Amino acid sequence: MPLPHTTTAAAINGEPRRVQVLLPLPLPGVFDYRVPPDLEIEPGAFVSVPFGRREAIGVVWSEGCSGEVPDSRLKEVCDRLDVSALPESTRRFVDWVARYTMAPPGSVLRMAMSVTDALFPAKPRAAYRIAGTPPDLRLTPARKRVLALAADGFPRPAIELAREAGVGTGVVTGLARAGALELVAMPEPRPSKPDPSAPAVALSAEQRAAADGLVRSVAEGGFSVTVLDGVTGAGKTEVYFEAIAEALRQGRQVLVLLPEIALTAHWLERFADRFQAAPERWHSELTQTQRRRTWRAVADGTASVVVGARSALFLPYRNLGLIIVDEEHDSSYKQEDGIAYHARDMAVVRGQIEGMPVVLVSATPSLETVVNVEEGRYRLIHLPSRHGAAGLPSVSVVDLRRDAPSRQCWLSPKLRTALTETLAAGEQTLLFLNRRGYAPLTLCRSCGHRMECPNCTAWLVEHRLARRLECHHCGYAAAYPEQCEECGAEDSLVACGPGVERLAEEVHSLFPAARMASLTSDTVRGPAAVDELFSRMRRNEIDILIGTQIVAKGHHFPMLTLVGVIDADLGLTGGDLRAAERTYQLLHQVAGRAGRDAKPGRVLLQTYNPGHPVMTALAEGARDRFVEEEAAQRRAGGWPPFGRLAALIVSGPDEAAVDTVAHRLGRSAPRFPQIRVLGPAPAPLARLRGRHRRRFLIKAPRGVSLQRLLSEWLAKVRPPSSVRLQIDIDPYSFL
Repeated sequence: MPLPHTTTAAAINGEPRRVQVLLPLPLPGVFDYRVPPDLEIEPGAFVSVPFGRREAIGVVWSEGCSGEVPDSRLKEVCDRLDVSALPESTRRFVDWVARYTMAPPGSVLRMAMSVTDALFPAKPRAAYRIAGTPPDLRLTPARKRVLALAADGFPRPAIELAREAGVGTGVVTGLARAGALELVAMPEPRPSKPDPSAPAVALSAEQRAAADGLVRSVAEGGFSVTVLDGVTGAGKTEVYFEAIAEALRQGRQVLVLLPEIALTAHWLERFADRFQAAPERWHSELTQTQRRRTWRAVADGTASVVVGARSALFLPYRNLGLIIVDEEHDSSYKQEDGIAYHARDMAVVRGQIEGMPVVLVSATPSLETVVNVEEGRYRLIHLPSRHGAAGLPSVSVVDLRRDAPSRQCWLSPKLRTALTETLAAGEQTLLFLNRRGYAPLTLCRSCGHRMECPNCTAWLVEHRLARRLECHHCGYAAAYPEQCEECGAEDSLVACGPGVERLAEEVHSLFPAARMASLTSDTVRGPAAVDELFSRMRRNEIDILIGTQIVAKGHHFPMLTLVGVIDADLGLTGGDLRAAERTYQLLHQVAGRAGRDAKPGRVLLQTYNPGHPVMTALAEGARDRFVEEEAAQRRAGGWPPFGRLAALIVSGPDEAAVDTVAHRLGRSAPRFPQIRVLGPAPAPLARLRGRHRRRFLIKAPRGVSLQRLLSEWLAKVRPPSSVRLQIDIDPYSFL
């Protein structure tokens, strides 16, 4: 139903009414259109407009006209769509993100209207209900079961009636043709309403004080950022549930961001226990129908709570009152492809635009967040101890130089002994190795040839269970070869290094009676499958769980008392300036899975570098010292968060064309005393998905506007259409 039309000065004076429309396309700006006299639209309205030889759907961004096109040449808006207008705050957010990331506004708008079907009324869902029993109806056992179900008078889709009655859908449609069932249209399901007054779990005094602080922020309103910093197992989720309850009492919408889809199922269960209803979900595993319903429920304000991945930040909230970013330190919040943005930082921006509180939650806050707390921009609430009787696990470092595993094995004698003891006690073990597949590298022992992806500068990973080699960057896969593609030698290919599959093979050979399971994105797909595996863990049906970072956070297993990290050094290699911080955060989270109930936990970190600051900080429980040392190093070098970075990636299918553009950019690079431009240089992944890549890194003091600097620089070079320039403000990946 169209919203009320605001009469403009142009309409009063009888002049043609003009509007600027933003289209969800990678184009530089808005387009001018004339509004037909009988069409009621306002800024934010979704409209269809002529664009080239077709009609396109866009959003009325503002009243008026740029004046570049005379009235006589302006095309008319075709129609207004019957959907709620895009709120002003969302339009401001789109503009802000576009300016900051240097992306076309239309590309950002596309994220806000990502479900085109949601812009149109839903097609009525066909359903069947009881209509009576015709006298000549032949009643078979199957038909009797269907009619017994339908006797309550509630309409049901044919597939649902058939499934519950244990029959085929043909039985249902046959009853409809016979007149026993009638076809009706079902209304679209409405979102369930979480109850903020539902009984909550009992909080400790420490949790209660933290919850009261968050509730005050929501009750007072206005923009604020609060960091909820609590050790693993401190009960942070139950604390911020109280802030959600307060926002619901005020009739406001709530957004909760989670970094991993795998975390969603268990989180949903806890939410439903607390609020007696499910929130709306938003992530890539949903069907198109589910995404459509969530989008419309958010837009019309009937969705009270949304939990989702980073893209949920761009939904058109009508009355947003609170954003919670759980595991705020997680690198999954940084989007690398397309528009490069960090959802944690954009959540803070959206909170500022909406004038509402934002809560950042973590056991290992990012250095950026720590500095914002120290400089007074963010508030801090700290939970220093675990909830209930549980204590923090003991952490020991295993020096692999002195306690080395057997040849072609990966478990040190100390870890094998700990595993044996844990199994004997009837307790559970988590073995963590952040590497999928069987082995990260396959080579020929005859000629030394290494199996490489044809599209990327990356080795192919062996997946022995599936008998194939895969590229984890572009998805290329090939059957495992019988002979070397280089020299033709047969049975000469050998696996180098461990992956989860190879580790599982070793564990099974050592402990054949143990109940074992593996969890990676290759072996368990989708939130439901992950939740089922975790449910088995909670029921103590698994003795040893082997997994990648998907198992590192957000899960509570009462009987898990041992965590073994197979390769604690894995994340410390390469030139990533955040390598130490990320490794500490990941290993701290993994270690936090142990001893979360009454039984004490222990953690063994296998490393070739036991004196590394990450290892000593984990072993000594010296998180704050590690953060201080990391901050001192970054501050001395002027690296983020004490300086600014931007990356410029030049890519294309033709290597010569890419190099030509990169060299032209290099010659015209800005030259100022405080600005450093590094490059052009081949990216570590010099070829990715068939595109050759060259990188620039721009380093500047905090007060410098990188966007202005880059705009002036890039205006000097116009690349051919085959060469793409991608800008990443505040890069997190250096591949």
